[in-house]
Amino acid sequence: MTDHSTYEFLRQMADSWGLLAMLISFLILALWPFRPGAQERNEQAANAIFEDQNDGE
Repeated sequence: MTDHSTYEFLRQMADSWGLLAMLISFLILALWPFRPGAQERNEQAANAIFEDQNDGE
């Protein structure tokens, strides 16, 4: 296998399977907070900025 054919092979793999892998990763990460068991953690994270308002005073 020459350098040129190795490059072409890797480029084709990145164009097809790499794009598919990135799309699947994006969908998993984008939909992760919306899973049924995440509601409690999401609410805790949303309200974390309001806790301990008087620290250091």
